[in-house]
Amino acid sequence: MNKHIARAACVAISMLLSLAASAQTDAPATPGVVEKPAVKFASPERNSMLAATSAGDRIVAVGDRGVILLSEDQGATYRQAKDVPTRATLTSVTFVDDKTGWAAGHWGVILHTQDGGETWQLQRDDLGNDQPLFSVWFKDNQKGFAAGLFSLLLTTSDGGKTWEQIKLPGVGNKRADLNLFSIFPDRQGNVLLTGEQGMVYRSRDGGKSWEIMQTGAKGTLWTGRVLDDDSIVVAGLRGNIYRSADAGASWTRIDAPSNRSITDMTQMPSGDLLLVGMDGVTLLSKDRGATFDLQQRQDRASLTAVVANSRGIPLFFSQSGVVKDN
Repeated sequence: MNKHIARAACVAISMLLSLAASAQTDAPATPGVVEKPAVKFASPERNSMLAATSAGDRIVAVGDRGVILLSEDQGATYRQAKDVPTRATLTSVTFVDDKTGWAAGHWGVILHTQDGGETWQLQRDDLGNDQPLFSVWFKDNQKGFAAGLFSLLLTTSDGGKTWEQIKLPGVGNKRADLNLFSIFPDRQGNVLLTGEQGMVYRSRDGGKSWEIMQTGAKGTLWTGRVLDDDSIVVAGLRGNIYRSADAGASWTRIDAPSNRSITDMTQMPSGDLLLVGMDGVTLLSKDRGATFDLQQRQDRASLTAVVANSRGIPLFFSQSGVVKDN
């Protein structure tokens, strides 16, 4: 195993309790299998899931083996999407309205749907080089970004028909080679991006140029969000949480009540900020991320994603699939 493959394996194993690594394990020796349709399961809600979002009133979640789950009843029940043209592990999903969305994952796969997630079309893959994508986000139905392993950052201006690679600025005198994990917007139309070594990047010009925001963090930041008061919260490895109340000019390390890695976050309709992580950890903030209260699920489910349904109720996803209430 060469050093690049070894590093990729280490990152994948760290990422969400080896869920991203499952694509490395399940991926065939020949990429052709990746191009087969998603595996169909009798109980798809038990499949490992990695990301979730809302498409209008519908919940859409993506995960291992190309499985995409849909729920039309606020998360009470789930079914598989009708047509998904890959069985690569999917790590991220985003929608710009109730019909138009994208999903991304291993083998550089990017999928597109125009019917709320029922059917998907393959827009991109890189079968000669399994450089996973860990995040995809679209500003509108034309402008989007995808990011992943070894500073891979892609952008499109035509709805994903074509993708262009972006070069990020270096760290010190070295070329940036950090793995990138979460793309999210602020309320001014800027785009932010989290990665390894506590890095947060920001573009103020639609991805043409990027600046490095010095958070003071050292570990990987898996997830981030700009809240309704414009504060920025990022979190990740070993429960590290950092917050900026001045548009990234300065950062404060938040004294979190858990050292379990944080994998995802969402701001609830109430304004409360909810973070989820390993060993069933959930962290709730009622003051926009300044302080957090800890709850831990009795089942110790390794939580990988959280999304609020249209009733403002949080829905959880994990290594073992859809998480039901205790």
